[in-house]
Amino acid sequence: MLLPVLFFFTALGAGKVIAGPGSGSSGFQNPILPGFHPDPSCIFVPEEDDTFFCASSSFNAFPGIPIHASRDLKTWRLISNALNRPNQLPELAYSNGSTSGIWAPALRYRDGTFYLVTTNVHDKYAQEDPTRWDNIIFQTDDIYDDDSWTDAVHFNFTGYDTSPFWDDDGTAYIVGSHAYRVEPGIHLNKVDLKTGELKGEWTNLWNGTGGLAPEGPHIYRKDGYYYLLVAEGGTGLGHMETIARSKNLYGPYDANPANPILSNANTTEYFQTVGHADLFQDKKGNWWGVALSTRSGPDYITYPMGRETVMYNVTWEAGKWPVCEQVRGNMKGWQLPKSNKKIPEDGKLVDEGDHDIDFAPGSKLPSHFLHWRPPVGKDTYTVSSKGHPYTLRLKPSKFNLTGLDGNYGDPAGGQTFVGRRQVDTLFTYKVNLEYSPKTIEEEAGVTLFLTQNHHARVGIVLLPMSNSSKTLTPHFRFHAISNVPVPASFSTPLPHSWTNKKLTMQIHTNNQTHFTFSAGLASGSKKEMKDLAVVPGSIVSWGFTGSLVGVYATANGGEGKTEAYVSNWSYKGEGQVRENCAKC
Repeated sequence: MLLPVLFFFTALGAGKVIAGPGSGSSGFQNPILPGFHPDPSCIFVPEEDDTFFCASSSFNAFPGIPIHASRDLKTWRLISNALNRPNQLPELAYSNGSTSGIWAPALRYRDGTFYLVTTNVHDKYAQEDPTRWDNIIFQTDDIYDDDSWTDAVHFNFTGYDTSPFWDDDGTAYIVGSHAYRVEPGIHLNKVDLKTGELKGEWTNLWNGTGGLAPEGPHIYRKDGYYYLLVAEGGTGLGHMETIARSKNLYGPYDANPANPILSNANTTEYFQTVGHADLFQDKKGNWWGVALSTRSGPDYITYPMGRETVMYNVTWEAGKWPVCEQVRGNMKGWQLPKSNKKIPEDGKLVDEGDHDIDFAPGSKLPSHFLHWRPPVGKDTYTVSSKGHPYTLRLKPSKFNLTGLDGNYGDPAGGQTFVGRRQVDTLFTYKVNLEYSPKTIEEEAGVTLFLTQNHHARVGIVLLPMSNSSKTLTPHFRFHAISNVPVPASFSTPLPHSWTNKKLTMQIHTNNQTHFTFSAGLASGSKKEMKDLAVVPGSIVSWGFTGSLVGVYATANGGEGKTEAYVSNWSYKGEGQVRENCAKC
């Protein structure tokens, strides 16, 4: 039970940063990148004004591969999306599977260039099928500029979680997780990072300690050793980090007798599934680590924000093995860096809300807004279209949010959907919606969205008054889909006085486990809002991503073309839960 914690947050006005044992100049709070930010890879670049940069996975979301920057390791700002143009990677438009798309980017810096190596995965294919794994390289000389990121350069590897490494002589390598079930393990090859050309054969380095799915490898050169850091145990409750080292890049590698060096498996900690780590140093030479984690507790039932980025300090003495601090909500580590220079202000702070985004004429969709796969049609989303200033116009997609069967992408179709990450345990999200459907089954509304087959939605839809009636009238319709039990779908006619009026559509958290969908006249008061549906967070607690909140418009398989107009987009964080009540 966490109700005492939630009451404490509410009593404080649901502040976003709650003081705890980690407060102070050496204290910080996890997650550092809340919400859908898994598989972190972070670096420190002195040449960029002593700035830390982190990349994270985006799967089917677009724009993809968000890059966050910080100078104090506490405040993180979105500065670019490495995958921001559909023609950079056209294959993402038809990535098949709810866990397909961009897996595990590895970010590194060398001689003025940022390299990002990652895998575009097609889960339609079998594990051993080479066409499932599309390994790619992006690069840029200006990490703050979306347009400077190159198109994808492809290289041949039957596997995933690829990461670049340069040896002392400057030779470039890529290390990755070999996908064959009969030979899972970590493989290495020389690769031309500019062209993707392989310079040799893939060679097995190490197969881990025997845990499930050795993956997420990174190589570090230190004190005459090559250290190979690997995730094992699967990305669920058994997730852990192990490490081995060798005097020779190609091995043999000796495992750390103290493995695993990082895990919250078999504990009662609120932060679970800790793994897929990366290590980096600050200006003083202190070592830090990042990893993914879910805020679920060991029951692992409700974790709508999915896999988030957490940080911890690492003690790594010369010639010895790294020792990682255990991940918790409130942390105390090395002295945090100080800087008087600010990160460029173009991007949003990762935990910042949306304060009544008004879609003003001449503006663009904010860089933290997301679609599910690249948007189809240049005018599907239009800011301040003619005759509708300060709105976002949505042209309906033929398919609804589920699509054909809840898994597949279609470059000729797709869903009209735009959302943003849930980054707070407690929040209120709302928009104003102007929508008067004219054709049966036309629909527009709001959604709590994880994937095509894990989401809930409430929309305004044109339906017959009854089974025996041909008279069409606008209804509210609720629908949810998941691999766990969901509330029953239903529809109910709009109140007559609400028809053809601007409505406020809202999603808010009752507590850390349930969400409520509400609606009311935009001109009315909060007291006049009507609750329409309550859904458990367990229906969006699955897989590799994290929940989004946003708006959609669809013809539900028909030929409807009626547009929806969204205004006064607002997301307000109202509290974070970072510890079990037993830790309060």
